[in-house]
Amino acid sequence: MTTLEQDVYDQVRAIISNEEQVLGRRDILTPLKKALINEADIRIVIDTVSADPALAAHLLIRANTAQAAGVVQSKNRSVKDALIRLGQVNIYRYAFAFYLKERLDSLDEPYRKLVHGYWQLTEDIAVSSLEVLRQEEDAGNKLAIDADEVQTLALFSVFGQVITLTAFAYLNADAEPPLSLRIVKAIIDKQQQILSVEAFESLGLDEELRSEFMIAHNLAQTQNPNSAGLVLRKVLSKRGLLINPL
Repeated sequence: MTTLEQDVYDQVRAIISNEEQVLGRRDILTPLKKALINEADIRIVIDTVSADPALAAHLLIRANTAQAAGVVQSKNRSVKDALIRLGQVNIYRYAFAFYLKERLDSLDEPYRKLVHGYWQLTEDIAVSSLEVLRQEEDAGNKLAIDADEVQTLALFSVFGQVITLTAFAYLNADAEPPLSLRIVKAIIDKQQQILSVEAFESLGLDEELRSEFMIAHNLAQTQNPNSAGLVLRKVLSKRGLLINPL
């Protein structure tokens, strides 16, 4: 890296390590995380989620996405049904993604458009990953893979790019003169793996998500046929998005 790229890289890493700066509003996410970690009664989790009607509606929609894709049989008709089926890990992943997306909506241009492009990419990858899972089931391969685990993993498939670009937007807001986007592109191209792993760790996401992310990007291997990462790897490979190509 050039001296300027190294300087920006160091500052971007510092921003990524600040959960409050990256996520912004945390008045629901923080107590939700505590409730899930402490394995609180489902009624407490429901009350916490329901305190934000937008989040509650989002989780219900997400929970029914797998059913609509044909990989989950029953439809969730209430927030309670959705939360019970999703389980604590998927609840938090979906909630984290929801508030992160909300934060990204407040970015200035051109960063908002760029990050939204990545976000739409993850949504497309999630749809494709559920399709792969359905095809496996149609072929008679009875895999014990949770559809929502596949979907949440897909939503974090280009997490490093999203977080790095977001951090660069915050950094560039105070830069005079503004820094070129070519700098952050060079950093992402060279340091995607490190930035992705550091973002997972700094922002307190679960270890299994980080592990499956590594499998999905062919950075780690597994003998587990029920790995969500292996499902996602097929999609990322076809799209030419693997950090470590096959």
